Amino acid sequence: MDTRSPEQRRRIMQSVKQKDTAPEMVVRRLLHAAGYRYRLHRKDMPGRPDIVFGGRRKVIFVHGCFWHAHGCSKGQAPKSKLNYWGPKLAQNAERDARNVRSLEEAGWQVLTVWECETKEPERLLPVLRDFVDK
Repeated sequence: MDTRSPEQRRRIMQSVKQKDTAPEMVVRRLLHAAGYRYRLHRKDMPGRPDIVFGGRRKVIFVHGCFWHAHGCSKGQAPKSKLNYWGPKLAQNAERDARNVRSLEEAGWQVLTVWECETKEPERLLPVLRDFVDK
C-alpha cells in the first residue's frame, strides 16, 4: 500500500533528476581533482553515458542503485505495486545491458559506478584512475 496520494507520488517522481545527481557529482569531482578532463552526457552514444573520455574511448555510467536494480540494500524493489516495479526495474537493467553491449561492440570500454560506491570516495578514486589510465 502506497502511503502517498497520487499527487504527492507524482511530485516526488518528477523531482528525481536524470543528470547532475549527487552520486554523479561525486565521481565528476574526484576525476576533475585528479586532473582528468571529460565530456558529459553525449547524446550521440547509446545510453547517453554520464562521463565520456573521447580520446581514450572510455565511458562511465553512474547508476542509482534503486533505478538500475543493483544488488545492494538500496537496490531492492519496493514491496508495494510489484506488478509495476518488477517489470520496470527489469526493463531498466535490460536497457543498461544493451547500451553497454552496443558501446563495447563499437570499441568503447565501459565502467559502471553504483550510487553505493560513491559513499566511499577514497575507495572509488583508485578504481576510477585504474579504469581511465589503462
